[in-house]
Amino acid sequence: MDKVYVTGLKVDAYIGVYDWEHEQTQPLILDLEMDWDHRKAAESEQLNDALDYDALSQAVIQFIQARPRALIETIAEEVAQLILQQFKTPRVRVKVAKPQAVPAAQYTAVEIVRSQVR
Repeated sequence: MDKVYVTGLKVDAYIGVYDWEHEQTQPLILDLEMDWDHRKAAESEQLNDALDYDALSQAVIQFIQARPRALIETIAEEVAQLILQQFKTPRVRVKVAKPQAVPAAQYTAVEIVRSQVR
């Protein structure tokens, strides 16, 4: 299966389980991998035959920034469902990293893979 990648998508979000984490935004870094058949777009060279990764990225950013959440696991699950439903991808892999979660670590992250229910 062909793939579309969006790597290192930075989103400033209100995220965390502690009260202080909802007083200012924190950066999240998302890596997205979507299955997508590129043949039709390659032949037509029309954006409407491709997976519009700019529109997808903007939708993900707006979705995450729309409300605070406690866990990056919640963001991963909700973003996966958004992409599957709104962009009709057959499968998506979502990795959400929180660079400031553990001071001694470069980042902490979760990763999930979800597919369309048939």
